[in-house]
Amino acid sequence: MQTKEEAFARLRRSAFRARFHLRGPELAYAREKGLDVLRRHAEDFVQKRLAPAVIPNDGRQTPWRGHPVFVAQHACACCCRGCLQKWYRVPKGVPLREEQQRRIVDFLMAWIEKEMEKGREKE
Repeated sequence: MQTKEEAFARLRRSAFRARFHLRGPELAYAREKGLDVLRRHAEDFVQKRLAPAVIPNDGRQTPWRGHPVFVAQHACACCCRGCLQKWYRVPKGVPLREEQQRRIVDFLMAWIEKEMEKGREKE
């Protein structure tokens, strides 16, 4: 099992994953709503869009933008069950346990916090 920092380092080596950042509307929304609200949204999205064993539109269920959690999901390769399997060896076809869901949400929130801090540094 890898640490968050090991996972972040691995994701940074992916040109595709490394291009995702909170900017513009998503960054403003994150600042306006705050981390507690974003965590609740992340918990809801993960529970409804990733946790089921079978997802009819798997691979297309996470929009590319429009919400900070969506951007985080793509940046962290937690956007679909295919990416979870490829990046973290979480098997498809099996519902995610509560512990797995919590770890995914914690990881997404860690990424969002880093991005919000970067946004403050650029101001």
